Amino acid sequence: MHASPLPKIVILGATGPTGRHLVAQAVSRGHDVTVLARSPEKAAELKGAKLVVGDARDEKALRQALKGRDAVISALGTPASPFRDVTLLSTATRALVKAMTAENVSRLIAITGLGAGDSRGHGGALFDKAIFPILLRRVYADKNRQEDIIRKSGLDWTIVRPTILTNKPGTQFVRALTDLQGFHGGSIARKDVARFVLDQLVSDEWLHQSPLITA
Repeated sequence: MHASPLPKIVILGATGPTGRHLVAQAVSRGHDVTVLARSPEKAAELKGAKLVVGDARDEKALRQALKGRDAVISALGTPASPFRDVTLLSTATRALVKAMTAENVSRLIAITGLGAGDSRGHGGALFDKAIFPILLRRVYADKNRQEDIIRKSGLDWTIVRPTILTNKPGTQFVRALTDLQGFHGGSIARKDVARFVLDQLVSDEWLHQSPLITA
């Protein structure tokens, strides 16, 4: 018996700090990887991936990146925005769902974060009472819109919500939870997030679910 070939993937947000780990690990696992990035300079260090230059909000660029692919990982992020409304994540996700539907690509794994949807209020006292309302409220309003678009998309989706992200070496151990009763706070290495997300490409364990992941 032959093992089924690894899914060919598109990674959005590949030049971000978590996206870089996703690309490196996906390439080392043997995935055929395409990245969509606005800046060829920033993407130059992403060894082993095919680059499509374009904006993640542009349906045409997305369709070009999606040709012949099996799955999409969205690691799109947006900086803290205390004063200005954020729309990047929902706008890009709306375009992505249309592009995936048009190109018959059904598997989507999207990284959002602790504080989205029903994980709000589980970040620990400092995060919930200060960081979230002052710095992240607008970002998370958009993450909520993004999650809503994904849930209604008709795609084979998994939403992954990491706790506070760190640049530590990674532990190889990840807890994934959907029952957050009694859970407050936590952190996780970006390396471990990338590993968990890539594992979902060959697993249906969290299909149509939104696990929170922590170390």
